[in-house]
Amino acid sequence: MRLPRIFTPRVTASAHCDLPCGVYDPAQARIEAESVKAICEKYQANTDPEFRTRALIIKEQRSDLVKHHLWVLWTDYFKPAHFEKYPNLHALFNEATKLAGASGAKGTVDPAKADELLQKIDEISKIFWETKQA
Repeated sequence: MRLPRIFTPRVTASAHCDLPCGVYDPAQARIEAESVKAICEKYQANTDPEFRTRALIIKEQRSDLVKHHLWVLWTDYFKPAHFEKYPNLHALFNEATKLAGASGAKGTVDPAKADELLQKIDEISKIFWETKQA
C-alpha cells in the first residue's frame, strides 16, 4: 500500500538528536572526562570494596558518555571542509575515543590516563571553536 502524497515528507533534516537543534559543544565530552578523572582519584584514595565497585561502574558509564559526545561531534558537526583544513582531526578523534575506551580511561583507574583524554579533548575543542568563529 502506498501512502497518499500528502503524507510524504518534502524536506529531510538530519541532526545528532531527533530535533535538529544545532547545539554542539565539546564541553559535554570534557565534563564527562573530568568525572572519569575524579572517579579515578577517588578510587585510588579509597579501599572500601563496595565503593570501588560502584566507582568502576560509574567510571565506565561516564567513559561511554565521553565517547558518545565525541562521536556526535566527529560524525555530525565536523564536515569535509573541516577535515581538509585540519588534517589531523580524524586522528585526534580516533585517539580521544580510544583514550575513553577499554584501552584508555575506561580500562584503568590511573588518573594520568584521564589527563591524556582531557588533553585530546582540549585539542579537539580548540579546533571546534576555530570552526565556529569561521
